[in-house]
Amino acid sequence: MQAASLVCYCLLVSLCVDLSRNEPGAHLRRQRRRMRYRGLRNGSSAGHRSPRQPRTQLPVPVAAAPSIPLINIDDGVMGVFDSLIGLGGHESSYNVLPEKKGHCRVNEMIMYDKAVWSPEPCVTCLCSRGEVICDTATCHPLQCPQPVTPAGECCPVCSDPALSLDSGVTSLDDTSELSGDSPEPNDLDNSDLLPSSARTQTGRDEPLTTEVVEFNEKEGGKKDEKKRKRQGKKHRQKHKGYHRGKKPTTRTGVAEEIHQESDEDDGAFRMPSHFPIPGPPIEAPPLPSGCSTSDTTVSCINAKLTQIPPISDPDLTSLDLTGNGITTISDEAFNGIPNLEWIDLSKNNITSPGIGPQAFKVLKKLKRLYLDGNMLVHIPSELPSTLEEIKINDNHLHAIDEDGLQGLKNLVTLELEGNTLSEANVSPLAFYPLKSLSYLRLGRNKFRIIPQGLPATLEELYLENNHIEEVSEICFNHTRNINVIVLKHNKLEEHRIAPLAWINQENLESIDLSYNKLYHVPSYLPKSLQHLVLIGNQIERIPGYVFGHLKPGLEYLYLSFNKLTDDGIDPVSFFGAYHSLRELFLDHNELKSVPFGIDEMRKLHFLRLNNNKIR
Repeated sequence: MQAASLVCYCLLVSLCVDLSRNEPGAHLRRQRRRMRYRGLRNGSSAGHRSPRQPRTQLPVPVAAAPSIPLINIDDGVMGVFDSLIGLGGHESSYNVLPEKKGHCRVNEMIMYDKAVWSPEPCVTCLCSRGEVICDTATCHPLQCPQPVTPAGECCPVCSDPALSLDSGVTSLDDTSELSGDSPEPNDLDNSDLLPSSARTQTGRDEPLTTEVVEFNEKEGGKKDEKKRKRQGKKHRQKHKGYHRGKKPTTRTGVAEEIHQESDEDDGAFRMPSHFPIPGPPIEAPPLPSGCSTSDTTVSCINAKLTQIPPISDPDLTSLDLTGNGITTISDEAFNGIPNLEWIDLSKNNITSPGIGPQAFKVLKKLKRLYLDGNMLVHIPSELPSTLEEIKINDNHLHAIDEDGLQGLKNLVTLELEGNTLSEANVSPLAFYPLKSLSYLRLGRNKFRIIPQGLPATLEELYLENNHIEEVSEICFNHTRNINVIVLKHNKLEEHRIAPLAWINQENLESIDLSYNKLYHVPSYLPKSLQHLVLIGNQIERIPGYVFGHLKPGLEYLYLSFNKLTDDGIDPVSFFGAYHSLRELFLDHNELKSVPFGIDEMRKLHFLRLNNNKIR
């Protein structure tokens, strides 16, 4: 009997020794199972991380036992390893010696580079290039009365699966239906539930944002379960098609399809259908060949157009159609570009009958309109009141009545050169509506006198290449701000310029009387005159004291290409200009000596005496 007891005692001792030897291996297996479960819970693909589980660097944890088992990197924990360090693609080498650079020391133990261990149930640590990085798992809140924590796990779960569904945690099958991911067999074997923040991988990590999903359990279990599985299969097929290169289904389309299927299933699966459905974009017709666009400008220069192209762009502000064959402008031509500020229709074949009466009415912001080189016989009607500049040069304008410029109160510049206008066909009230006009060009027309009714705001007047023979006393009575008058290439003689025509003008600084029929420098010049151009006349003499009344004094005097002689310049001819004259042109005359008094002009910078008879 004692011998049998002794034998049993020996067997018991040997069994205890064997169990103690196998304990580290069992502990290692438990750690592997724990890591594998955490890897599945963090996502079926590598690199996924829940936003509630940030990676933090903690102090080196204290091990629970003096020997911390190393967990080798295998297929089971590779996803966890990638999520911890995010190095993706860097392979580790474990054939190294202790104390080599990159290893970590934990409780006097050496951890190889990229070694992973779990010092506590909910903590996973990694050795990354000599640095210990630990990750703490965060458990999702549960709304079940009796949560249960499985053995070896750190997060509790609901003991009743039905209660877990009510608490907002979606089952694996339903999650795959929403995300389009088909579950792997290992996922089904190792986990029963996944958190609702499951992610789908479509080229980049995107959180799956879904509306609240409601399950109707009134109809029973099997019928609804089959329908949900069919829907999940459809979504998985769409997801697979997406990865094969097919066009992905938009969120709006998916939501609408799910909503329609839920109606057919009698409310088994409902999702709000408030997603907006965008309509098809309205494409504007392409620009014709030869046109270009940049920012807010469309340019169709010499593009051989016969009509204004149909453009629809509210942001367009400039349109250049120079050098085409456009003949008409319809009432709807600018309906698609109502915010134009500048239009250039120069060098076309536009006629007055071809312009619709409402063609420019829609352009409420138009400031500049160029119609040079067309075939207009009168100024277009119903022009926008916002216009500040109009150019209708080189047309066939033959009249401007009193309503021709009606409503253009903001017009600053008006150019009507190269037409057939004259004092006979331009109404004295034609310029009356122009309350802001300061720049008027009427050159190359048929005027014989200065037009009447010039605006009081006028500052510059250009009347070159007309047939003007006279400047009367009343021409500039109302233009007290006029600064420049150009009358070159006309038929003026000095005795046809009235003594009071401009002598009292206080702002008139420049007069150009080149290429007229003057024999003397005109008297009764404006008091404010600084710039006098008399090139190409028949001037033989500069009367004495002709510049004596000018204040502050004449600065530029051009007398080139005349018939000045020594006798035609008196000792007092330049009186009043000695202290102010800066430029004096006396070239191409008949002078035999340097005129008297030039040596006294202290401010003179430029003097021309070439092509005379000076020896």
